Amino acid sequence: MRYAEGPGTQCEVFVAAPVERVWDLVTDIGLPARLSPELQRVAWLDGADGPAVGARFEGHNSRTGMPDWRTVSEITELTGATEAAGPGDRRVFAWGVMDADGRYGEPVSDLLGALARWRFELTPEDGGTRLRQSVVIGPGRSGPSLFIDARPELEEKIVDFRLNELRTGMAATLDGIRSLAEQGDRALPER
Repeated sequence: MRYAEGPGTQCEVFVAAPVERVWDLVTDIGLPARLSPELQRVAWLDGADGPAVGARFEGHNSRTGMPDWRTVSEITELTGATEAAGPGDRRVFAWGVMDADGRYGEPVSDLLGALARWRFELTPEDGGTRLRQSVVIGPGRSGPSLFIDARPELEEKIVDFRLNELRTGMAATLDGIRSLAEQGDRALPER
């Protein structure tokens, strides 16, 4: 698949815990930084102190062999947060990630140029929660863009490699959320 086609991937897991408990973990923007191999820390921006559509947060990322980088994300969807979840009701927490510092090209502050769009979906299932995390990369420039620029003939392999990396990170995040939700304990070591 080519970068311009908006490639994506997803992972899912069953969590033996109520949707409300899983929702509290998923909407804690600091939690993925404690579970992900790439995202290191996050902070709310513009005076925001919790999730709301339009709220923004920065993420600081690190990968071996690359300089650290910062992104700015904006929440694009937050559904089911205040309603009581009934059978089959779904909750969604989604955000777009922008290259506000221009690491991969011109700085981006508009969601139309997002380098990725992330999404959590939670659905009640058999007394627990079906938790799905997905990502679509592009259309804005990101790390793979630099490699594609240098080796355009390898674009599909570069995109596949990045999607595999993202799947690995999502699996770690989902496993961590499942463990915490099922234990009812949010104590994880801080980074």
